Amino acid sequence: MSSTERPRTMAHPGSGSTRRTLLVAGAASLAVGGLAGLALWADDETTKDANAPAGPAIAGSFDIARPTRLWRPTALNDTTGPQSLAFDDTTGDVYVVQQAQGGLRLRGEKAPVDAAERKRAGDLCVTRFSGSGEQRGRMYLRGFGHGVSMGVQTAGRTVWLWVESRARGKTAYGQAVTRVPFEDGAVLDDADRSVRPRFLAPRGSLRVHPAVDPTTGRLLVGYLDADGKAHGYSVHRLRDVLAGDETPLWRIDGAAYLEKATFQGCTLHGDYIYQLTGNPYSKADGRNPRDSGGNTFISAIDVRTGRPAGRQLVSVDPSLRFREPEGIAVRAHPEPLLCMGFSVKTTDRRKLALYGFGPQGAEKSRKAGNAS
Repeated sequence: MSSTERPRTMAHPGSGSTRRTLLVAGAASLAVGGLAGLALWADDETTKDANAPAGPAIAGSFDIARPTRLWRPTALNDTTGPQSLAFDDTTGDVYVVQQAQGGLRLRGEKAPVDAAERKRAGDLCVTRFSGSGEQRGRMYLRGFGHGVSMGVQTAGRTVWLWVESRARGKTAYGQAVTRVPFEDGAVLDDADRSVRPRFLAPRGSLRVHPAVDPTTGRLLVGYLDADGKAHGYSVHRLRDVLAGDETPLWRIDGAAYLEKATFQGCTLHGDYIYQLTGNPYSKADGRNPRDSGGNTFISAIDVRTGRPAGRQLVSVDPSLRFREPEGIAVRAHPEPLLCMGFSVKTTDRRKLALYGFGPQGAEKSRKAGNAS
């Protein structure tokens, strides 16, 4: 079935669909191919992996076999680490979400607010970058959540950010999803009346987080169940959600990622959900030491069946300091590129290193074109 066709109701039709537990089979590999629209930096010893497979390593419709580094470790607006990212394919801009740093005094605040309070409140900073990594603006979202994932929707001259909202609890993760217009220099409060619509995931869900596929006009909503153990997804038409219809095209309940894996974000492209898991390096005697090559994985789920569609180890740039996987998104144009980031430690701040993974068969197609 084409990703642009109306989905068949046999696969998770609506919220009453059968629960599935997704057992994602393992496989190992590297990162991928790459492309125009974003600045590339030349290969050096930090990107090479002697254990990379000679053949393709497929997750969904992308080949996780050879890495393309898109950004060197790049500073965000605030000093905190990145949480998620998304692309505006009409301009090539990249939007990155991070938790607001401590010590800032934003509009309406009587004094600077420390980092712990910012985190408890769910205060976020969104930085807009050009495709080459130059800052083009920023805004703050107070009381919205943790920034697990996000989406971008462009309508005319307005760039809408789909983000989690209604931060709750000690961890301040979002309990709902909304969209807000990006406005350079703005400070927006979650309680503001303009923060509409509010889309709620299944009742009792925790840690709700969205992503957008502009190629199909669909919204992905990820969430933990009421027990905080099983991860699920629902897929919706954006136009339906904006019209007040929250009926999902598909809903996948159950363990959508491996037990004990740390979830770091998700995105939607075509008929596949892509999810990122992993941890920063631990000490030598920990569960993720540097000499292990890391435990960062990209896995895919077919929304039509709820079944796993590949899981691959990302072993690009093993020498990065800290190297925590943070943020996954698809840049749709000029050709699809699955992108993910690593949070990198420097002396006084965290930075974002960005990588891209090309579509399955792209390398073969390029070689055939060159040969002709």
